[in-house]
Amino acid sequence: MDEEGRLNNLPVILGPTASGKTALAVRFARYAAAEHAVNCEIISADSRQVYRRMDIGTGKDREQFFEGGTAVPCHLVDLVDPDYEFNLFEYRHVFSRTFSDIRNRGHLPVMVGGTGLYIEAVIEGYDLPPLPAGGERLKELLRLETGELRRRLLAFRPEPHNTTDLLDRERLARAVAVEEARRTDVKGDSVRPDVNAFVIGIRVERSELRRRILRRLEERIDRGMIDEVRALHDSGLEWDRLDRFGLEYRYISRYLRGELTLDEMVKTLAVKIGQFAKRQETWFRRMERKGIVIHWVDADDFQTLRRLLEDHMPEMFHGVGRSENS
Repeated sequence: MDEEGRLNNLPVILGPTASGKTALAVRFARYAAAEHAVNCEIISADSRQVYRRMDIGTGKDREQFFEGGTAVPCHLVDLVDPDYEFNLFEYRHVFSRTFSDIRNRGHLPVMVGGTGLYIEAVIEGYDLPPLPAGGERLKELLRLETGELRRRLLAFRPEPHNTTDLLDRERLARAVAVEEARRTDVKGDSVRPDVNAFVIGIRVERSELRRRILRRLEERIDRGMIDEVRALHDSGLEWDRLDRFGLEYRYISRYLRGELTLDEMVKTLAVKIGQFAKRQETWFRRMERKGIVIHWVDADDFQTLRRLLEDHMPEMFHGVGRSENS
């Protein structure tokens, strides 16, 4: 329950990449089922996990959801093919439908991820109209110089969530078109569920996060991440499209093109992922400055996380199965 007496109906577990937020969310889902007979379903808040065939590089880690013999449902992954340009409006629309469906079945949706813009759009209830039909405005914007497109986007968003938007011409034009549409009277996302989120942030000490990032990167390479990127290109996905996905897909693509050695690729990628994690943390601090309350929990501190959720979700967790020593 929030300060205004409204019931919280959406736990949100956010944090930088490699912080272990998904593992904590799955552990909580299993705990809620065992101790409270509450069925949780996870809603991913990751801008790259929506793409099919991008599994290892985006960290879908499906095996986490199947530990213990029964699967914890996870939504908003594998929605579109990699050659499709998924956007924030579409995410909000699919989220709204999924959230309502889970609640209508009497289950608890739990949002988990690190894409701050997606999370903020849900918590703040952004009204997001679709791009104008026919894409005429997009064509007009594509006639502008890259510098002018960048200037317009920064005027809308001084702190862009995805800096790739500033580098790629088509993404620049599309991002500007979306921001322009948001400021019109068009109401494309008018039917939205009443979301009242309780937000938990996963905190990891900087040097430990760097170690986690490197360890996870090496594990994913051993699991076949390079082959995944090669297969995407062999299936027809252009190098420039892979480059626009950033991080793993950008630098593995450069390795496959012979622009980096394997050692150079791994070292560069570890640094870039660390820089990305820092940008995520900056976005979360910005959310707090805007008035979104984030309850920070140390990484792997499951007991504090579950107590926070039990205490602030009274309609779902009302003390059943709890004890003083639990």
